Amino acid sequence: MILIGTMNLTRTRDRGNFYCPTCGSTSSYRLRSRRPFLTIYFIPTVPVGASEPFIECDQCRSKWDLSVLEMDREAHEKAQQEQFLDEAMRSAVLVTLVDEKISEDEIAALLRIGNNLLERELDREELGRLCSIAQQNKIKAENYVLTVSRRWSQPQRVQALQAMFLAATAEGDLSESKLKTLMSLRTTLDLTDAEYETAIEHALRLHHL
Repeated sequence: MILIGTMNLTRTRDRGNFYCPTCGSTSSYRLRSRRPFLTIYFIPTVPVGASEPFIECDQCRSKWDLSVLEMDREAHEKAQQEQFLDEAMRSAVLVTLVDEKISEDEIAALLRIGNNLLERELDREELGRLCSIAQQNKIKAENYVLTVSRRWSQPQRVQALQAMFLAATAEGDLSESKLKTLMSLRTTLDLTDAEYETAIEHALRLHHL
């Protein structure tokens, strides 16, 4: 019986230095390519597909698309900040929708939060899209924040909490469900009592500006 199968062969094509987003610093890399081969008795014989090039960091072994070579520290940090602002805005929307409805006061508050607190351009059309996605997916605010906040810095956690607090209190009165959500977020964001209280006090001052 002839044993026939496939296997991937990987080889290094080039070396160099690049900014590794995982390491957060300049590191050496290997440009590698992976290609599937037909094997007979476990011996590679004929290539059966195109080679797939990728970048591998020598320090952390993370693998990247070739486009990572075009990224520098400034571009990476900018991309991370844009991602955070989007996640903080989505978190504020989810807190608003805890009671499964949204009012004009809450819409106005979310627009202010996006454009002023987060300095992220936001209009009613995009806000409507974010609300629609949130309502369809039915993801709880606590679950979403627990997932995305793992990559937030401490100042980002405080800023996101302020956005969520202002969204929750947009109508003046804080409903029991929103209060419960805000209290659970203190634990989720791993904030001390002092950090939590300071963030809320600052958010209140912003609300009255």
